[in-house]
Amino acid sequence: MIFLMESPLIDRYLDYISVVRRYSERTCGIYAASLDEFCRFAGPADDDELIASLIPNMIRGYEVALLDRKLNERTVNLHISVISGFCRFLIGEGLLKTNPVRLVKRPKTSRRLPEFFRQEDMDRYFAATQAYASDIPDLTVKSYEKRLCRAVISTLYNTGIRRSELVGLRRKDMDFSRHVMRVHGKGDKTREIPLLPSFCQEISLYLQAVDTMAGSIQSGDSPLFVTAKGIAVYPRLVDRIVRQELGEAEGFSGRKSPHVLRHTVATELLDDGADLNSIKEFLGHSSLAATQVYTHNSIEKLKNVYESAHPRAKNGGKNGD
Repeated sequence: MIFLMESPLIDRYLDYISVVRRYSERTCGIYAASLDEFCRFAGPADDDELIASLIPNMIRGYEVALLDRKLNERTVNLHISVISGFCRFLIGEGLLKTNPVRLVKRPKTSRRLPEFFRQEDMDRYFAATQAYASDIPDLTVKSYEKRLCRAVISTLYNTGIRRSELVGLRRKDMDFSRHVMRVHGKGDKTREIPLLPSFCQEISLYLQAVDTMAGSIQSGDSPLFVTAKGIAVYPRLVDRIVRQELGEAEGFSGRKSPHVLRHTVATELLDDGADLNSIKEFLGHSSLAATQVYTHNSIEKLKNVYESAHPRAKNGGKNGD
């Protein structure tokens, strides 16, 4: 990112969120771009002027300018949140006394319900691809690729992990004896996820296929998911696998992404009676508020059941038999 001015302060902040807070490269890029936009708006010549520009009136003007560009409320809130994080950093450095963003009213956003897939559609997909979860005597590149795609979908659905967490998995993260997977999540936090025996069996057979393609047994530090050429899967490839696999399957509509699979398993766990704290730990959320959004999906499902099955709902709410 090329800024209009040299800013050691911004450089230090970006290093802080990358090294100390362990934000992803993508998130750091978003923060850098957002701070660059604010600097273009405020026009500071150096860091002293940058600090002086961090006042409520300037930030309100920036917010209005973003809204005038027809950016949606969520995007505008993201920009303001980045400035707020930068201000908190400056407070910690003793360069600001208070956070000016606290005095700026943010645009209201409507809360979107998480999208999720129907359980029957997921069951149908796994039934149709079952052959690629079992032993294949004559392994070809094509059959390996199908096995890889099925294993990626299965892992996302069985564990609810994030795309970045899946890409970072290593062989040693699979503990087949205990039926758990070690996942390295946001903020360098590690959690263990329980696994079904059938899923462990599928991944074990997949790893045998990897060794066959490679011509040797791979080490525990090797990536868990690799292409037929032995290249570790990367974010865009994971996205492509999900779109392709579910796009070709029957019943799937709407957005097809790793995160929708994460929403799907969370919704199913809640519907099956799991408590919110358990789901929070399973997903690796830092706060319960992030998990509570899934209760809205369950309420919507309950409404649909009520409207289709309850006698009073079927007759328009009138009394009667």
